[in-house]
Amino acid sequence: MVDRAVENTGEFGLAILTQPVAPAPAPVPPSIAPSQSMTVISSLDEMRTAFNRVAASAQRLMSIYTPDLEPELYDQTEFLDIIKRFVLGRNFAKVRVVLGDGARLLRDGNRFVAMGRRLTSYIDIRILHEKLPQRAASYIIADDRAIALRTAARNWAGVADFNNPPIARSHLAEFDAVWLANQPEPVLRSALR
Repeated sequence: MVDRAVENTGEFGLAILTQPVAPAPAPVPPSIAPSQSMTVISSLDEMRTAFNRVAASAQRLMSIYTPDLEPELYDQTEFLDIIKRFVLGRNFAKVRVVLGDGARLLRDGNRFVAMGRRLTSYIDIRILHEKLPQRAASYIIADDRAIALRTAARNWAGVADFNNPPIARSHLAEFDAVWLANQPEPVLRSALR
């Protein structure tokens, strides 16, 4: 509070410097901070478009966490063409997949897995046998910048952010923990190849 006599003379009151300052509001953690590039997804077509866009933006690394390589997303010609161009068109390109349930995949077949069998140097699939907490039911991350995710496995609701490194890195750290905890077993490795 400034003294009226000091205010009228135009002099700066020293008392203002000793007054307690209200604390600044706590910063919003990057994992929940929305960005201007965030898109809300509510349908299969929107989810497919978002996953394809994230995949197409990858330069060196693509990380996929999925319950069963959802055929509506990953066994589509447009997505498979993006993957093929990615791994064959770039040196050191890598696609890492953590798969929640391999039984359906091995039983039903999947064109993505068939491509992985042919391109073993570029596509690495691990089946989840040690579950670690994940904030999303399914997601794809391009490098450490773009991400599209499904919030629940029972529907196609989710979000995509095509240029948000803090959120992408946060989910990538979760993915890396699951990736390292689920080293491939020799029997599963040979079944996938």
